[in-house]
Amino acid sequence: MVSYLDADTAPLRNTGQIRLYGAEAFEGMRKACALTAQCLDELVDRVAPGVTTESIDRFVFEFGMDHGAMPATLNYRGYTKSCCTSINHVVCHGIPDNKPLKDGDVVNIDVTYILDGWHGDSSRMYPVGTIKRAAERLLEVTYECLERGIAAVRPGARTGAIGAAIQSYAEGERCSVVRDFCGHGVGALFHDAPNILHYGNVNEGVEMREGMIFTIEPMINLGRPHVKVLSDGWTAVTRDRSLSAQYEHTVGVTATGCEIFTLSPKGLDRPGLSA
Repeated sequence: MVSYLDADTAPLRNTGQIRLYGAEAFEGMRKACALTAQCLDELVDRVAPGVTTESIDRFVFEFGMDHGAMPATLNYRGYTKSCCTSINHVVCHGIPDNKPLKDGDVVNIDVTYILDGWHGDSSRMYPVGTIKRAAERLLEVTYECLERGIAAVRPGARTGAIGAAIQSYAEGERCSVVRDFCGHGVGALFHDAPNILHYGNVNEGVEMREGMIFTIEPMINLGRPHVKVLSDGWTAVTRDRSLSAQYEHTVGVTATGCEIFTLSPKGLDRPGLSA
């Protein structure tokens, strides 16, 4: 049985209960998420052939420090970097390193800042130089999946409606939805209840209620949905080495729908793609 509780009285740990946040928390999330979105905006002109993901990671750390925020991934469960950089067939949790990006790559950069105790979590795809049409199409499909998932958020609906909207569109475009990873509750905690699946049926999942805050972050593959985690314990890749893409927003459920906390201040939510 799923239970909901007032976030103000909840313990600061994931108990499996779903927190319902109030106006003060929403304001805190707006600030944390705006900083994350601002960082992702700044990266648009920094992602280019020859740039290393290590240098991107260093920028993410320094940007956070300059604005009084800490990267949530740094030293999280042994992870030693300030962001995740997932290139081409890497689905998620790619570890920044000194290998330069190449023309034609696509890279997901996933940033979460902790600001005044609130977690702002978002990611975007960045084309590196000139990319092939197949990669561009995957990015277009994946971003549309995110938008359709967000459009399904409203109080009284089930979280399965989010997954159903994403799955039906992705599979209709002859792409597949990764099952091994999902969105999650976020706010005072980095990862909290509920899990937000990116596939499923409209009447499945928990009921969405005003005050819930969570991420929607569909991972869409050009090939089959199956993934494997490499020996580093973090990097997840497609088993068939097909391209994978992901976009992520943090949203809060409102009385009439939802608020997207991580929208780009400069309208750069889908870098390199036409509106």
